[in-house]
Amino acid sequence: MAVAEAPGKVIISGEHFVVHGATALAASINRSVRVEASHSAKPEVVSNLRDGESLLPAKKLLESLYRERKVAPNVKVVITSEIPDGAGLGSSAATMVALTAAVSLLEGWYRDMPGLIKAAGVGEKLVHVNPSGIDVTVSAMGGVILFRVGQPPQPVVLPRPVRLLVAYSGRKRDTGRLIAKVSSMKDAFPALFSALCDSATLASQMSLDQLLKGDAAALGKLMTYNHAVLGRAGASNARLDGLVDLCIASGCLGAKLTGAGGGGSVIGVPPENGAPVVEKLKKKGYNAFITEIPCGGVRAWIASS
Repeated sequence: MAVAEAPGKVIISGEHFVVHGATALAASINRSVRVEASHSAKPEVVSNLRDGESLLPAKKLLESLYRERKVAPNVKVVITSEIPDGAGLGSSAATMVALTAAVSLLEGWYRDMPGLIKAAGVGEKLVHVNPSGIDVTVSAMGGVILFRVGQPPQPVVLPRPVRLLVAYSGRKRDTGRLIAKVSSMKDAFPALFSALCDSATLASQMSLDQLLKGDAAALGKLMTYNHAVLGRAGASNARLDGLVDLCIASGCLGAKLTGAGGGGSVIGVPPENGAPVVEKLKKKGYNAFITEIPCGGVRAWIASS
C-alpha cells in the first residue's frame, strides 16, 4: 500500500487577483489530507468527509492518471481529511496532490515536483473550473511561496517560524462562483480592477517583508486592509466580516478572509499567547486553531497494508 499526505493552505495576500496576473503569498498549514492507495479488483474511491457526488473529481483524476499510462485503474483509494470541504483551506487541492503522489508511488511512476503539480492540477480544475494553480502548488511544495500564474513559484525561507490563527466560518463557499463574481468587477471597472491587481502584488510583497522582519503588528494591519479590499471586490459577506471583527476584538493584530471568500475561513495574526483567542472563537461555535508556518509539503511512503 502506498500512502501520501498533503497539507492544506492559507493565502496570506493576493487571492482572487492572482487569477488575473497578480502575485500572491501563500503558505501550507498543519492540517492535511491522507490518501492510501492499494491494488484491487476494480477502481474504488472512499472518503471520511466527501459524499458520492463530491468524490467525482477524485474519481476522474484517478481515471486520468491511469488513462495517461494506458492501463486499467484497478486501485482502491481511501481519503482521510482533516480539512473541512469548502473551508477555503485547500481541501480539494490537498486531496488531488496526495492522490497523485500515492498512486504514482504505488505504480512506480516517477514524477518530479512540476510533474506532480501538473497532474494534480487536472483534478483541481474539475473542482474549481479555472483555478490559478496556487493551491496545488502550495500543497505539493509546502512552506511559504510567492506565486504568479505562468511563472515558477518562489519559495520563501523565513528566519523564524510565524504563528497564524485559522478560523472556519462554518459555511462552505463555491470557489468558481466567487471567482466569477469578483471577475465581474473587472468587466464593470477595468481600469480600477487593473490597479487593484497591481496593488495586490505590492501588498503581497509588503506582507512578505513583514514576515521576514517578524513584524506581527504590521502584518496584521496589512491583512485587515486586504480584507477590506476583498470585501469591496465582492469576496466577503456579513458572516466573514463579523468573524474578522471577532478575531480582532479577541486580541488578533489583524485578520482577513483567506481563499475565495463568501464563506470558508479567516486567518489572523494572534497575540503572543493565542490560546485565549482560539478559546473565545470556539465558544462562539467556530472551528479555530493555530498553525505555525512554514509547514512541510506532500510526502509519500510505502506501508504494509
